Amino acid sequence: MSAREVNFDGLVGPTHHYAGLSFGNEASTKHRLQFSNPKLAAKQGLLKMKALADAGFLQAVIPPQERPNIPALRQLGFSGSDAHIIETVAAQAPWLLSSVSSASSMWVANAATVCPSADALDGKVHLTVANLNNKFHRSCEAPTTEAVLRAIFPDNARFAIHAALPQVALFGDEGAANHNRLGGEYGQPGIQLFVYGREESGVARPERYPARQTLEASQAVARLNQIDPARVIFARQNPAVIDRGVFHNDVIAVSNRQVLFCHEEAFADQPALMETLRQRIPGFIPLQVSASDVSVDEAVVTYLFNSQLLSKADGSMLLVLPQESQQHPRVWRYLTRLLEEDNPVNELKVFDLRESMANGGGPACLRLRVVLTQEEQALVNPAVMMDETLFTTLNRWVDRYYRDRLVQADLADPHLLREGREALDNLTQILKLGSVYPFQR
Repeated sequence: MSAREVNFDGLVGPTHHYAGLSFGNEASTKHRLQFSNPKLAAKQGLLKMKALADAGFLQAVIPPQERPNIPALRQLGFSGSDAHIIETVAAQAPWLLSSVSSASSMWVANAATVCPSADALDGKVHLTVANLNNKFHRSCEAPTTEAVLRAIFPDNARFAIHAALPQVALFGDEGAANHNRLGGEYGQPGIQLFVYGREESGVARPERYPARQTLEASQAVARLNQIDPARVIFARQNPAVIDRGVFHNDVIAVSNRQVLFCHEEAFADQPALMETLRQRIPGFIPLQVSASDVSVDEAVVTYLFNSQLLSKADGSMLLVLPQESQQHPRVWRYLTRLLEEDNPVNELKVFDLRESMANGGGPACLRLRVVLTQEEQALVNPAVMMDETLFTTLNRWVDRYYRDRLVQADLADPHLLREGREALDNLTQILKLGSVYPFQR
């Protein structure tokens, strides 16, 4: 059956700031306590969405979440008015106020793991919400993520939205950032590659940074998403590269259809994995970058592999990159040579996403890929689909509500909470989402 891939990009929230909350994400910790520009961050993301929509790719928007997260603070024992709670937390635990104010839901590659209907035993599109329990500030996202996904994919006969796995370390799940789908045409059954960093049996683990995704979580998500077991492969991430800042698989690998673009050090026992993929995927094309061309450290600092690999109408592929890749001489030299070689990638498109990049997320972090048939596309909430009108409307919305400078101390301003709630209330009307935020209930 004919199908297309839709990229659902996260819209950066009004409290976007640099708190260095993500241990293991070197860009996040490097820029801790620097000032951010939420308005610019949102506009950079919108420009990427609009450019890809103009180029003929199906593009949609996922809204930010309410921050500061007052319900989370009440759950931790703070009481009184919302303004009083913010004042108290700012005085007693400013790090906690940063955590509950994080705009990290912008990286919707971590929102869920997706199974297209072609791969599901019941013929539905499945989305399992990620629990993100390795980091407190991200573990708070799951309930609102589920509500938002249900508002975007409302037809229960064609879409199955699954709640996050239990919030325990054994089932640590980071969503699509540790998942790849490979195969031929989008509408045909594919092979789903789940990548994990640790398992309960205790095989070699990273020593410096945490391995966030577990094998047990990946297995549970595959079951929930009703994937034919014959179409699932579980592969272990190389623990050595996790210790060098590869906190998710999408920092070291990206796939599209029959192509897997990755570093030669991405996976444990990589030769065996490549052979398995060759046997299981007709026409499999591995694009493995050698350490002599680009080191793991260079890949991490430029987010070379945190790119979007997209199929164009003629079957060739476009690689969407952050400007950091273009500005790095060795990485850009490699990419220039890649275009000259015999492979499907024949175009590079570079975007300035420095506000997201400084907090540790590149182009691929900002989007969730969902393969949909034409009939399934027609059942998606149409108000979230990017076009000229929505682009203009959202830019005006950002101009109205967002600040152009934010530091950690600003989070104590009770006006920021009121501004954010007013903005999100207006956004739910623009995107026709209904009541998806706690303050609306």
